[in-house]
Amino acid sequence: MIQTSGSREDAKVAKSNTRMGWEMDENEIGRIVVDAAIAVHRELGPGLLESVYEAILARELTDRGLKIERQVSLPIVWRGMRFDEGFRADIIAEGKVILELKSVEAVNSAHKKQLLTYLRLTGMKLGFLLNFGAVVMKDGITRTVNGLGEGR
Repeated sequence: MIQTSGSREDAKVAKSNTRMGWEMDENEIGRIVVDAAIAVHRELGPGLLESVYEAILARELTDRGLKIERQVSLPIVWRGMRFDEGFRADIIAEGKVILELKSVEAVNSAHKKQLLTYLRLTGMKLGFLLNFGAVVMKDGITRTVNGLGEGR
């Protein structure tokens, strides 16, 4: 069973920032996401279904103080017409960071393009492709930016 073994400091900072009305930026959220993904992978290892990692990671991120939405349907607007068949984001953290989860031996360029497209369509600036199929989670993390300012 997963216990919140991750940084209690992350959770304290996230909760105190929210209480004080101070919004975390994408990179602060990203640090919490990476730490949580590594903690989940370290305990569970590779080889489970994406849906299992999604549920557990979402809980871990919530325990660390982040507002999480799962399986968020994001429509596409094309030529002024709205299509609800757009795409479904695995997890969106704090309304700012998209997490696309995989559980494969290796990610490919199509997975990376998928995340970048999601970022462009939503206008969000940061996303993570998290491959829980990697032997070591550090090797399964791909950070993708969409116009995130220099030095951020």
